[in-house]
Amino acid sequence: MQMMVSLCALACTALLVGGLAQWLVPKAFRHMRETLNATWAQVLMHDKVLRRVAKTAPSLIVQFGLHLVPHLEPRWNTVITNAAIAFTVYHLARALCDLLNAMNQAHEQSEERTKATQTHSIKSYVQLGKLLISSFAAVLIVATLLNRSPLLLLSGLGAMSAVLMLVFKDTILSFVAGVQLGSNDMLRVGDWIEMPQVGADGFVVDIALNTVKVQNFDKTITTIPTWKLMSESFKNWRGMFEAGGRRIRRSLAIDAHSIHLLTKEERTALSSIALLRDYWSEKNGLRAIDDAKPGTINASSGHLIAPDQVSNLAAFKAYAYAYLLAHPRIHRGPGMFLLARTLEPSSHGVPLELYCYTNTTIWVEYEAVQGEIFDHLIGMLPRFGLYLYQRSSDYGMHYPVPGTISHSHEVVTDRTAELME
Repeated sequence: MQMMVSLCALACTALLVGGLAQWLVPKAFRHMRETLNATWAQVLMHDKVLRRVAKTAPSLIVQFGLHLVPHLEPRWNTVITNAAIAFTVYHLARALCDLLNAMNQAHEQSEERTKATQTHSIKSYVQLGKLLISSFAAVLIVATLLNRSPLLLLSGLGAMSAVLMLVFKDTILSFVAGVQLGSNDMLRVGDWIEMPQVGADGFVVDIALNTVKVQNFDKTITTIPTWKLMSESFKNWRGMFEAGGRRIRRSLAIDAHSIHLLTKEERTALSSIALLRDYWSEKNGLRAIDDAKPGTINASSGHLIAPDQVSNLAAFKAYAYAYLLAHPRIHRGPGMFLLARTLEPSSHGVPLELYCYTNTTIWVEYEAVQGEIFDHLIGMLPRFGLYLYQRSSDYGMHYPVPGTISHSHEVVTDRTAELME
């Protein structure tokens, strides 16, 4: 009867002290945390950590008060003590895991507070630490409940190393890949990456121990194993955002039949364009040299001087270059190349390629600038006597010819009859 009453009193005392500790410990340390107002205090004295530590009070009361219970058999003393130690180890392990979570939360909040890009995500290291703590705590709990030394269990795990390597293969590979990605600064949260082989094209929203989550532009989530980012290639667009310029590389297919040498009348008409003044001044300077020494070679350019033999494509190319050079949304910083060039002619015409960079990396603004540039250049083509290449089709013959709107019905009818024949 004395033993039962003492055990009940010990259990009630443990529960009472545990409830009091869970109410008093967070409240007392919260005032200290607010007084210090430091990052390390916010982490060490986090509410979840304090509540988890307070939960160890009942098991500690049982451990230290069990020897006061009279007439308790040694085997029951050992069983109850080992169970109390196991509960203490469990709650301490949970407290350490909550501490790691608080460290990760503080790291993310500091990045958001400074509005800086998260250079290195510590979530993978936090998850690895939680995995190690949980594994070590599980070994201690099992060894304590079995009343055996933890070294015996660890030696048995050593013999099962091959099985453990097989079970944790992806975890080990992902951890090594995460260390390499972080140390080499290859991937950050917020980076835009492309990985077509796994269907990923969007921003990185989470970097964990085993997986990396990418939110695609259609708002779907692609989950990529971390080790796959090291074994296969992916494109990171971070350099574009850091440089502040986004590349435009697009071609206009010019109809080869519309390319010809400019006549004097055409040159006079084009000389009124302000963007071509420097171009015509250079050509007139070459003409003066040519009048003095016909057939000579310009030392600066290395080309045969023939200033009168200018094609409308060359004039338009010079205009496109001058237009890009004067455009306020084109980036002209170091490393931002700007050129207008003709590519190899093909069955689809003569490509005139524009290569430049916008001074914005925002997708909507970039598309607006690109559209404005090409809309203007396409509209200027007829003024130079140039036309875009467009493959003809029988369907296009159904449209009325300009100037014959009143006879459109007859034209369509005749063409339809011809096709039917």
